[in-house]
Amino acid sequence: MRASRRAEAGGRRGRSGAGRTLRGGPVALAVLVLFTVGSLFPLVWTAVAASRDNSRLAQTPPPFWFGSHLLKNLGTAWSDANMGLALANTTVVAGTIALGTVVFSTLAGFAFAKLRFRLKNLLMLLVIGTMMIPPQLGVVPLFMTIARLEWTNHLQAVVLPTLVSAFGVFFMRQYLLQALPTELVEAARMDGASSLRVVWHVVFPAARPAMAVLGMLTFVQAWNDFFWPIIALTQENPTVQVALTGLGRGYIPDQSVIMAGALLGTLPLLLAFLLFGRQIVGGIMQGAVKG
Repeated sequence: MRASRRAEAGGRRGRSGAGRTLRGGPVALAVLVLFTVGSLFPLVWTAVAASRDNSRLAQTPPPFWFGSHLLKNLGTAWSDANMGLALANTTVVAGTIALGTVVFSTLAGFAFAKLRFRLKNLLMLLVIGTMMIPPQLGVVPLFMTIARLEWTNHLQAVVLPTLVSAFGVFFMRQYLLQALPTELVEAARMDGASSLRVVWHVVFPAARPAMAVLGMLTFVQAWNDFFWPIIALTQENPTVQVALTGLGRGYIPDQSVIMAGALLGTLPLLLAFLLFGRQIVGGIMQGAVKG
């Protein structure tokens, strides 16, 4: 009797404590504050440097507070780097790459995770093997290809080579192996659903959290990509990273204008995270507690 009462009391305590919010101690709070300050410092320093003139940035010690030249430097960076066109191009490029990578990687990941076909394991090994090849090795044949297609200085030269990634295929395959029950796919097949309906009504809803994470990572990577766009594009039709290379040229580079351009190129990402950050984090948490 006593043992059963202790077990019941322990069960009640476990159930009552299951919904409680865990609170961190002062050490955890200090670590979080330290990491937050370290993460925000580059952005704050960029804004401080963009609000000063070049002569003040060359002095020692450097400034640690905002100046009065922010609007002037932002206007100079906007006009000198053709930043309006660059932001529009980068939004199109990053959005198209993110959408294509999410859709194609989800389809390929579903095929590798749940479908049966010959040489499936070998093909998956080949996909993973491409992740080990440095992208610099493919620059020459890729540039020769877009030159023959007359795509040089066109946005499709940046979009199409990165429209799907081996990491995205592997990431979605690993997620769908656990998040999508095989019985659910077979039940949809038995109900007469076509492959398109299975993908649209079964695969995509189950993969939504992973698709949100992959889309966010791909968008940020495409936005910040510099290596291939600087080869395929010019200052007449640039992305943000290509446009920033045209700032501060001269015998003495104007570091304040360069920082202002970097700030202009970063603000859209911050705005997108402020607008959609809750949905992205919610998708990540939904995937973390699934099943």
